[in-house]
Amino acid sequence: MAAAVAWLRRGAWGPARRCGLAAARSYSGGGSYPNVSLTCPLPGVPKAVFAAAEGRERFETRVTVLENGLRVASQNKFGQFCTVGLLINSGSRHEAKYLSGIAHFLEKLAFSFSSKDEILLTLEKHGGICDCQASRDTIMYAVSADAKGLDTVVNLLADVALQPRLSDEEIEMTRMAIRFELEDLNMRPDPEPLLTEMIHAAAYRENTVGLKRFCPVENTDKIDQKVLHSYLRNYYTPDRMVLAGVGIEHEQLVECAKKYLLGVEPVWGSAQTKEVDRSVAQYTGGIVKVEKDMSDVSLGPTPIPELTHIMIGLESCSFLEEDFIPFAVLNMMMGGGGSFSAGGPGKGMFTRLYLNVLNRHHWMYNATSYHHSYEDTGLLCIHASADPKQVREMVEIITREFILMAGAIGEVELERAKTQLKSMLMMNLESRPVIFEDVGRQVLATNTRKLPHELCALISKVKSTDIKRVVTKMLHKKPAVAALGDLTDLPTYEHIQEALSSKDGRLPRMYRLFR
Repeated sequence: MAAAVAWLRRGAWGPARRCGLAAARSYSGGGSYPNVSLTCPLPGVPKAVFAAAEGRERFETRVTVLENGLRVASQNKFGQFCTVGLLINSGSRHEAKYLSGIAHFLEKLAFSFSSKDEILLTLEKHGGICDCQASRDTIMYAVSADAKGLDTVVNLLADVALQPRLSDEEIEMTRMAIRFELEDLNMRPDPEPLLTEMIHAAAYRENTVGLKRFCPVENTDKIDQKVLHSYLRNYYTPDRMVLAGVGIEHEQLVECAKKYLLGVEPVWGSAQTKEVDRSVAQYTGGIVKVEKDMSDVSLGPTPIPELTHIMIGLESCSFLEEDFIPFAVLNMMMGGGGSFSAGGPGKGMFTRLYLNVLNRHHWMYNATSYHHSYEDTGLLCIHASADPKQVREMVEIITREFILMAGAIGEVELERAKTQLKSMLMMNLESRPVIFEDVGRQVLATNTRKLPHELCALISKVKSTDIKRVVTKMLHKKPAVAALGDLTDLPTYEHIQEALSSKDGRLPRMYRLFR
C-alpha cells in the first residue's frame, strides 16, 4: 500500500504539481489521497470529442399545408416514442349559437365507451396511451406511442375525430359521466376550477371565453347526435385543424396525413358549412357571486377550515401581442401559492404574494396569481382565501398588491422573475407531450412556432419600464370579481373598483352607527 501511494506521488500525479496544486491531502487518521486537478487534463486520457449540432434546421418546427387546408407540424426529438395529435380550433367559446356544453360532451365522447376496449387493444401493440382535452378555444386529441406505430396512430386519430359513432348508448353514458363530474366539482375542497369558470363569466359576460366551459346540468338531456353533428359540421373542418407530432420524421407524418385525413368524408357528411362564429372577445368586467356553505367541504380527522374564496382579475392581452411576455414576467413575479407550500426560491417563496401577503398575514390560506391568455384577449387575476370574517381585509390586501404592481420594481426581483420564467419554460419543454401541445397550439394560432431560445431572448429584454407600462394600462380597466363561500362581509363591486382606481389600493372607509 505504501509503495502504491509513493508511486502515485512520484509519477501519476506529477502534472498536478505542475498546475500548482498539492499532490495529496492527509486524512485525519494519518493516510493521504491524491488531489485531482479540475483544470488540467488527466494524463494518458485521450482528448474528448464533443458532439456538435448538425445545423439548426434539425431543431426547427416544420409545417406543411395540405390541399384541403389541414396543417401538418412536426418537431424532431430523439427517442423511441412519439406524441401525435389533432388540435382543432373549437371549444366552448364557439358555442354562442349552440347549447352550452357541446365541447364538454365531445371531450367525454372521444375514445368513447363502446369502442374504448378496441382502441386500447390497438394502442397496446405499440405501448400507446390516448387522451382528449377540451379548453375554451381548442379541442385536442393526442396519442403517445412507439414511433413505429405512426400509421396506426394517425389512422386512429382520423377515426376518432372524423368518424365518431355517437350512438345513443355512448351519449347516455356521457350524460352520466358529466353529471357525476359536475357533482364532484361542487364537492371538491379545491375551488379553483369553479372560480376560474366564474371569473371568466364575470370578465366576458355572455360572450366568447365567458361562455360556460362545463356543460350545465339542464343541457345534458338536450344534447343529442343531431346537435353534435350540427356543431361538428361547422367546426371540424380541415382548415381549422393541425396534425402535430413530436419524435417523428416530418415526411412520414405528412404521408400519413395525406393517407387518412385528405379527401376523407366525415360521418356527418360533406354538406356546406354555415357561417362559423368569429366573434372577438369583449371584456365587460363585473362580478359573479355564489353564496355557499363551505364548512363541510372536507371533513375528517383534520378538516379544512371554512374559507371564503375571492378572485379579482383585470384584462391583460392576447398571446399574439408583444406585451404578452411582460405580462408573463409580471405573473411570475407575483407568484404565490398556499400557506402550506414548502421549498426554496425555485418554488416561488421570494415572489411578492409570498413576501408581502402570506408571510405577513398568517390568517391568509392562499394567494396565487394566474394569467389566462387567448388569441384575442387575456386575464391576469389573483385568487385569495381566508376566514369569512376577514374577507374585507383580504380584498383590500389584494387590491393593494394590484396597485403596487405599477410601483418600483427592484433589479434583483425582476431578474429573479425572468430567470424563473425561463427555467420553468425550459424545464416544461423537456417533456415530449408538452412540446407537442406547444407546437400544435402555436401553429394553430400563427401557422409558425417560436423556438425556446427565441422566447428566452424576449424574456431577457423585459425591463421594469415594460412592467410598469402594461400594469398602468391594465389598471384603467374595470375589474372582474368572483366570490365563493360566506359573502356576508364582501365589499361591494363599486368599492373594489374604487380601491383599484386609488393611489394606495385601500377600500373606502365604512362608518357604522351601531356595531
